[in-house]
Amino acid sequence: MSDSNRKTAGKLLRSLLVEWEKAIIGKPDTLRLVMISLLCRGHLLLEDLPGLGKTTLAKALAKSLDLTFKRIQCTPDLLPADITGITIFDQKAQGFRFLPGPVFTNILLADEINRTSPRTQSALLEAMAERTVTVDRKTRKLPATFMVIATQNPIEFSGTFPLPEAQLDRFFMRVSLGYPKLQDETRIMQMNRGEDPLDRIEAKIDDETLQKLQHAVTKVQIDQKIVDYIAALIHATRRHKKIRLGVSPRGSISLMKAAQASALLNDESFVTPLRVQELVAPVLAHRMLLRSNNDNDRNLLQEIIDATPVPAMPEIKGDNHTTETVLELAE
Repeated sequence: MSDSNRKTAGKLLRSLLVEWEKAIIGKPDTLRLVMISLLCRGHLLLEDLPGLGKTTLAKALAKSLDLTFKRIQCTPDLLPADITGITIFDQKAQGFRFLPGPVFTNILLADEINRTSPRTQSALLEAMAERTVTVDRKTRKLPATFMVIATQNPIEFSGTFPLPEAQLDRFFMRVSLGYPKLQDETRIMQMNRGEDPLDRIEAKIDDETLQKLQHAVTKVQIDQKIVDYIAALIHATRRHKKIRLGVSPRGSISLMKAAQASALLNDESFVTPLRVQELVAPVLAHRMLLRSNNDNDRNLLQEIIDATPVPAMPEIKGDNHTTETVLELAE
């Protein structure tokens, strides 16, 4: 294999981030979190104010991947069958035929998910947890790279249906974009004067390569001390006097996988405590219930990080970077 065909996983993933930055300006940290969710086969909740680029980010991700993409505009009258599909009687074939819904895709954008009814929201639960859809007692598999990206506006409550805790826990990560800086706002306006920025995004990764990258995450080394450290952080959320409902085991597994993906993104061969700490808030904050609305979940998590002893890692010769994880890419 020639040098031009050898790329470390991190280098390939960073080239994907460059494509996203053609449409999303000045948000490298948020884009990195989105990348980690993608690598961990996790579903993503984009929660932010209107007009800050939530839908644009989802479309940029889908366009940079050579995968199928479908979008659902969630409304109060949306029905579960509008997502999963229906079985109809085909008069020509004299038999029943299943018409798959938009959920049968690789990347599914559920725009304004909290505007649809709880009954319809729950239609996504099986798909998100099991990657299967059951209609008329028949279970059908979804693609291995199936991912839900849901958006919601946190300040509008009229005509909305807040996501229940069980469904929030299905989301691997909750992230926000936030307002752009002054200089970034100028760039955004200039960028949108002509063609749509999304038109400049090119597909960099196909389904096979993405699955290789997702598998590579599981190969990143994680010391038992780091596993114990994650467990200590999770248990601290269950004992904190200001937290009514702590993080579930699903949250601890998610945090471990996210730390491995973060290391892979940086071409690191093993997970460090820093990789865990930087992901605690986006992975765990939405999985907790606080006793008071006056408290801030991210501030409480920072308190827990500060109070939890950081494990001393064994000395390893050389640095924590590797070029061993390579992918064979077609010309």
